[in-house]
Amino acid sequence: MSRLPISRRAILAAPGILAVWTEAAATADTPPREVHMRLARATEEDPVVALTLDACPGAFDERLLAGLVEARIPATIFASGLWLRRNPRGLALLLAHRDLFAIENHGARHFPPILGHRRFFGLAPAGDLDAIRAEVIEGAAEVRAATGLAPKWYRAAAGYYSPGAIPLIRDLGFGVAGFSLNADMGASLPARTVARRIATAADGDVIVAHVNQPMRSSGAGVLAGARALRARGVKFARLDGLEPAAVTYI
Repeated sequence: MSRLPISRRAILAAPGILAVWTEAAATADTPPREVHMRLARATEEDPVVALTLDACPGAFDERLLAGLVEARIPATIFASGLWLRRNPRGLALLLAHRDLFAIENHGARHFPPILGHRRFFGLAPAGDLDAIRAEVIEGAAEVRAATGLAPKWYRAAAGYYSPGAIPLIRDLGFGVAGFSLNADMGASLPARTVARRIATAADGDVIVAHVNQPMRSSGAGVLAGARALRARGVKFARLDGLEPAAVTYI
């Protein structure tokens, strides 16, 4: 796992960029937003990316995980509590390769941290700040119960946050996990497209894809793209080895 040199400018800027989001009142009328982030890089070394895989409710893509193990490619898994409970074989595979896989918090019930009651990408939102707090805290508890380790990062279901949820999540002690490269669009893209997107990743990119859709071809594309990056000499960083100041929000 790569250690990333962090620029002083990135350390100072990261909290401020997220703070801009919270100037609006925490109401259901404020549109939810994606969080976009990159790894903060201060020196010109070998290129580094972070491969992150969301484990939303569903099954687990054993071919993808086994392929990453074979290729020795690290990844950060954002696991929902529902996925952890429904996929003991998938969890066992991850725990058998702790040198490669970190497990972080994707919420207890996969409720987006969005205020109000309008469904978002077909998902019921948490609805209010108390429910968002419960989603984050209970999700972290499920990760800790499954792994013995407390997660450091939280990523929203669907990747969107109400601006009023951002300071709450940070006050709970979690880094707000975004991304800079959406590789599979919710596991909806074909393998060839996913592989091409990942293969073009630039230094500092945080890649998001999915590991809960084994019946779709996107997982094969994730593996092919990651292997292409490795062939280019790109290194892979896990988010559990980084502090929130080691990323920059864009």
